[in-house]
Amino acid sequence: MEETRKLTLACPECGSRLVVDQATGEVLSHRAPGSRPGGGKSFESLLDDLDRDRAEAEEVFAREVAALEDRDRLLEERFRAALENAGDLDEDEPPPRPFDYD
Repeated sequence: MEETRKLTLACPECGSRLVVDQATGEVLSHRAPGSRPGGGKSFESLLDDLDRDRAEAEEVFAREVAALEDRDRLLEERFRAALENAGDLDEDEPPPRPFDYD
């Protein structure tokens, strides 16, 4: 597999650093002047942010799982009610047609 060559350039207008793929001319990364990787935060604070984001994602996932289980229960109740109502319908009468309501 052929290795692509990357060029690191400095923008003459704004002074930002660009990494460009030589073969395609596509900008692979862009760093504004004076900015530091990670936004200037320490490694420990970045890890704390990741842990907080992970905990929040787990909470959202748990809420969605609970909502899905509750949805299954609600759908089951609606199905049972529809079955009961289906027994009340007169079999000799055709079902109502939606376009007759207009």
